Amino acid sequence: ESAMRKRGSMPMLSPTSRGPLSQAVLDALRSGETSRLVDAPDPDNTEDAQLALWTMYEQHHGGFDDISDDLEWDPHVLGVRRRLEQDFEQTLRQRAPQAPEPGDFAETFFDFVAGHEGPSLSSHMHRSATEAQVREFLRHKSIYHLKESDHTTWVVPRLSGPVKAAVMELQYDEYGAGNPNRLHATMFADGLHASDLESAYGAYINEAPVEILEQNNVMSMFGLNRRLRAASLGFLAAFETTSSVPSRRIAQGLDRLGFPPEMIEYYTEHVEADAVHEQLAVRTICGVLIEEEPALYDDVYFGAWTSMDLEDRYAHRMLEEWAA
Repeated sequence: ESAMRKRGSMPMLSPTSRGPLSQAVLDALRSGETSRLVDAPDPDNTEDAQLALWTMYEQHHGGFDDISDDLEWDPHVLGVRRRLEQDFEQTLRQRAPQAPEPGDFAETFFDFVAGHEGPSLSSHMHRSATEAQVREFLRHKSIYHLKESDHTTWVVPRLSGPVKAAVMELQYDEYGAGNPNRLHATMFADGLHASDLESAYGAYINEAPVEILEQNNVMSMFGLNRRLRAASLGFLAAFETTSSVPSRRIAQGLDRLGFPPEMIEYYTEHVEADAVHEQLAVRTICGVLIEEEPALYDDVYFGAWTSMDLEDRYAHRMLEEWAA
């Protein structure tokens, strides 16, 4: 049982289905009768597909108390997962623009990120979000932040020595620099607990919108598939590059609304950490990766675009809902 699960009061149970495919996947996993997935139905919609995919990926993260760990690499489950992954990746690639012309990598990458325009959820939280809106945001983000950075760790064995060392330098910070109480995931759990929100991992999965499922799924898909290692690191680089300023705004919004210091500290920690991490992720991780393997150039930008685009989609959804 993970330390994170022990922190919360709830067991990690598999989620509620959102359509015929996710229901079939959940039934098969809970019963262990996975051979019935040979005749798995098509998903009803994106939510159905993404919840099914999230449930299968979660077998590689913390798992579920009501599903056997023996099914993590079950071939029938993997067959359904592979089909969903192919559809998901194709959708993401169709959305992404062409990578910019190669030049100085760091300069080109920072320009690419700076030129990306999207709605700012952090600005809304900074100035005008209500307490209820911020609480909803924190519940949604808990799906990722309570296992923060784990997907990147999967990529480490697939990298050369110099890139591996740089990723581990970044991950060492994410995992608390040796102090279990300073793991970013632990700090987020402490913030939730202090805010009277459930800090058990996965507690809010049943209210997570499809955009949150997609964000989490793409990180797992990039991390678990060796051929997508450059997309995973591009995603990381864009994530870090676009994190520092929004983290400051969110911290100020939390302070404005009187949230506890533990929750605010999670975001203030990321203001400084991610300003350092963005240089490391772009120059020493992605830059060196491209020098070593130029054929991975386009995938770095595919991952970076996907990181920003999925965050935009979540922001659009929430700002529309909150304005209604």
